[in-house]
Amino acid sequence: MTLDELVGQLKAAYGPTLQSVILYGSAVAGEHIAKRSDYNVLVILDAVPLDRLAAVGAVLHAWGEAGNPAPMTFTAAEWKSSADVFPMEYADILERHRVLYGPDATEGIQVSRSDLRLQVEQQALGKLLHLRRGAMAAGNDGKEQIQLIEASLSALMVVFRGVIRLDGAVPSQDYSALSEDVARRAGFDSKPFQRAVSHVRGTEKLNRDDATAVLAGYMAGMESLVAWLDRFAA
Repeated sequence: MTLDELVGQLKAAYGPTLQSVILYGSAVAGEHIAKRSDYNVLVILDAVPLDRLAAVGAVLHAWGEAGNPAPMTFTAAEWKSSADVFPMEYADILERHRVLYGPDATEGIQVSRSDLRLQVEQQALGKLLHLRRGAMAAGNDGKEQIQLIEASLSALMVVFRGVIRLDGAVPSQDYSALSEDVARRAGFDSKPFQRAVSHVRGTEKLNRDDATAVLAGYMAGMESLVAWLDRFAA
């Protein structure tokens, strides 16, 4: 299912209650990788029509079969009042999005720096704990270590963009440059993250012998970032 097909089917399923459909994330920023990256979509409704949810479910099932997450769906009232609940996500959407249908629902939305700081620290620690669990499960299996690195990269870049915004700057859309910028500010080695970026892009693939060292550097960097964020004053 293409984006145009998704919009057409959402219009048919939701009817007149559909306000806006907005694409955001790597597909807008230029880091989208075919067959590896997914398409992130925001849907804004007047109200959630309970009598149409079965039809919507069929659309989203087909969308999910193509490897994409379900659209993030809000009523207009929920969207306007939730920037304090999801500040990282809102900041990402505000900075890089493309309207696929309807008015631009991001106009007038603002993200509080204090809300952003709290979520960035929470997410950074959460991603570190997830990496540790994954590393324990992978053991010394280089293939599983590489899969963990692949699966975690885009989520870490969301955190990294939040870090740069906290420090009063605009984050680079290039993952390698972004990793270097965050590492410089927080005081850790960016090379493991840059190796991961090159691997996911396909320009320099990791081999199993390198995986342990790269994953260890990954986790060491996240440990340093968590400590830096704990000291950061918003």
